[in-house]
Amino acid sequence: MPFVNVKVIEGVFTEEQKREMVTRLTDTMVAIEGENLRPVTWVLIEELKSGDWGMGGQAMTAADVRALAAAEPVPVS
Repeated sequence: MPFVNVKVIEGVFTEEQKREMVTRLTDTMVAIEGENLRPVTWVLIEELKSGDWGMGGQAMTAADVRALAAAEPVPVS
């Protein structure tokens, strides 16, 4: 039974986006492990309070994530 646990900051993703995550992550696992595992593939999305998540020693908020998502991608050299 595949179990995919996704942790996100509360208030960043809409209900529709979270449903899409569940669908697409399930499809990805099925593509790897086979269609027979679709009925037993679990995807859990956990929302953490804004500010309760940190990266590089800095607390991240929902506003920080939105700003990152809106920024121009950094070219890979």
